[in-house]
Amino acid sequence: MLVVRPAGPSDLDHLLELAILSGPGFTSLPEDPDQLAERLDLSRDSFAGTIPPQERWYTLMLEESDTGDVDGVGSVKAAVGLKRPFFSFRVVNHTQSSPSLGIRLDQKTLVLVNECTGWSEVGSLFLKADRRKGGAGRLLSQSRYMLIGAEPELFADTVLAELRGVFTPDGACPFWDHVAHKFFPMEFEEADRMTGSTDKQFILDLAPRHPIYIELLPEPARAVIGKVHPQGVPAMALLESEGFRPNGLVDIFDAGPTVCCDRDNIRTVRDARRLAAVLADEVEAELPALISTDHVHDFRAVRQRALVEGDTVIIARETADALKVKAGEIVRVKS
Repeated sequence: MLVVRPAGPSDLDHLLELAILSGPGFTSLPEDPDQLAERLDLSRDSFAGTIPPQERWYTLMLEESDTGDVDGVGSVKAAVGLKRPFFSFRVVNHTQSSPSLGIRLDQKTLVLVNECTGWSEVGSLFLKADRRKGGAGRLLSQSRYMLIGAEPELFADTVLAELRGVFTPDGACPFWDHVAHKFFPMEFEEADRMTGSTDKQFILDLAPRHPIYIELLPEPARAVIGKVHPQGVPAMALLESEGFRPNGLVDIFDAGPTVCCDRDNIRTVRDARRLAAVLADEVEAELPALISTDHVHDFRAVRQRALVEGDTVIIARETADALKVKAGEIVRVKS
């Protein structure tokens, strides 16, 4: 059975493997054991509730319970931009006209902004290639919203997600090569690493201070602004199905889009029901449901058959064991 569970320090080897498989541009999964170890320590402390709510970064692992194989990762940051700025480019529309000549021009520019301070972020969604079918990705993605819905007061009113921008098959990034690299004279991987491991002062020091006119950029760079990496298209579809929409912000290095949604309007957060668990040997239900615990501490989620009857839900004992819940305990259910 596939189970989504909290990540902790013992998952370092699993997380490092996933980081290597994720490839370039996946800022939240650096191929750096020290950074990943710090992140797993932070995840442990976040789920334990031993650090302030706004500092928490919950990391989730997708595990096959029968084998112990870890095949995916996802995360929720309680708040971004509080200790370190959360920089983006905003795509701004400008209209210029000359009535005497009868000319009107609509121009777009990129402007450096820091607008998302205090928002929560869902991210780090990555699965091994052989797990990207059969609903595993949807389970892992939706589990992040079940986590938010379990204790919404721990998260911000607005939730965002950043998607990786376009890279060519040989690993080149058109926006970085033609635009960002002009301001950050280093390798993409170095800038990516520094984004996750420093206070980002280098961005404030080196980033453009004036608007960049998109029309003046080379076509390869213009073509990818706000576009998603091919591997990120399914993730974008999942986000859109939950109610996330682009908000006009793009990443300053690869120009991938940012999407956002009001926390309480995220479909899974809004529609999941709190029900008392009734255990049975077998469950007569046509379709599986998304089921999770109703608390952040020791959070777990699965997709298994469930039969809703009033304020109760009948689940198999095997499902209850995977969730580590007992008869009568409250679980969250999204059909």
